[in-house]
Amino acid sequence: MITALDHVQLSAPPGSEALLRAFYGDVLQMAEIPKPGPLTGRGGCWFAADGGRVRLYLGIEERFRPSTKAHPGIAVREIDEFALRLSELGVLVVWDDSLPPRRRFYTTDPVGNLLEFVEAADGPTGQRTG
Repeated sequence: MITALDHVQLSAPPGSEALLRAFYGDVLQMAEIPKPGPLTGRGGCWFAADGGRVRLYLGIEERFRPSTKAHPGIAVREIDEFALRLSELGVLVVWDDSLPPRRRFYTTDPVGNLLEFVEAADGPTGQRTG
């Protein structure tokens, strides 16, 4: 039986690891985690947040095409402060109010993958979904 989502993997072009580390590590403040030995030669980066409960893997794909429709939905606390900090760092924040009551915005990573940030279910509305 399914109990949780273990991780999400997105693709990235060869040689983009420095951009990915700067964005996911420095901007989003996710911790880079080591890839298992057999996978280290493949390139890419793995990141985690919230004590490892949120994991996002970026794998290198030779014929990379950014994911502009399919995307991870990442829950965040203090969404206004998070969006403001991203904006101040030059990240485009596009708010979407089409699915209340939870608030959400979209952005793209430096290689063009779409990311959705959604107010955590235990946010100000107090409403849990799903």
